[in-house]
This record gives sequence, structure tokens and C-alpha cells, in this order.
Amino acid sequence: MRVYLDNCCYNRPFDNQNFLRISLETQAKLYIQKLIRDKKVELATSYMLRFENSKNPFETKRQTIENFCRSNRTVHIDASRAAAVRQEAAEMIKNGVKAKDACHVASAILAGCDYFISTDDKLLKHKSEKITMLNPVDFIRICEVSDNDN
Repeated sequence: MRVYLDNCCYNRPFDNQNFLRISLETQAKLYIQKLIRDKKVELATSYMLRFENSKNPFETKRQTIENFCRSNRTVHIDASRAAAVRQEAAEMIKNGVKAKDACHVASAILAGCDYFISTDDKLLKHKSEKITMLNPVDFIRICEVSDNDN
């Protein structure tokens, strides 16, 4: 199983944890990272993720995310595939998805991901026939159901 986490998902642990939803999403995201480190789930990343993360004004956050991605990714969609990413993203953009978000989803599709994981509700309202898009908590629910089926 291969997943792609977008930039807002990576930054969730740095958000205000006093809100229950944020805390739950953080715990789920950290568990997903454990699954990735334990090689139970494959991680895909992209040039768009790297670009967005490079704009983070907080060096510690930026480095933490970059180090995790670099040391745990299975597949990386680099800038040499930007034309294919833009082509894949075009339909989503026409349907109202922001260009950066559409490029993240397109990168996940091109990387052969099964799941695109985000904490962005507005983005998750858009559905794709090519990839399952959900938040970290829902992804954990799916994983637990799959584990129980075995």
C-alpha cells in the first residue's frame, strides 16, 4: 500500500493541539509515519511537497519534514515530471481545486498511490476516480479494518 501525505498533513503536529480534531489528526498522522518507518506502508513524495515545505518559515519544522520524507520515501515525483503532473492536475483545477493542491493529488496518482492523505477539508470534498482521498483518521480506520480482515 502506497500513500502520499500533503503539506498540511505533515504540518498537523505543529498546530495547536488544544482542539480535539487537531489532536486526533496529529495522532493518526504520527501513526501513519510509524507505519511508513516500519515499512508496512510505502511513502510517495513530490517536487511540489518539497517546494511547499521549503517555504515554511520555521527551520525546525521544515527540516523535520524534509528529513522524514528523504529518509522514508519509496517513490519521488521530481520536477522532470512536471508536465505530466500539470496534465493530470488540469481537470481538478477546472473543478475548483487550487493548483498546488491539484499538483499534490496528481503527483500521488502518478506515483501509483492508493491513498492521498490530507487534513484540508476543502480539498477532500473533491473526489477522484483515480485515488482515494481522506484524512489521517479515516485512513487509520481503513487500515484497522484491513488488518482485522486478515
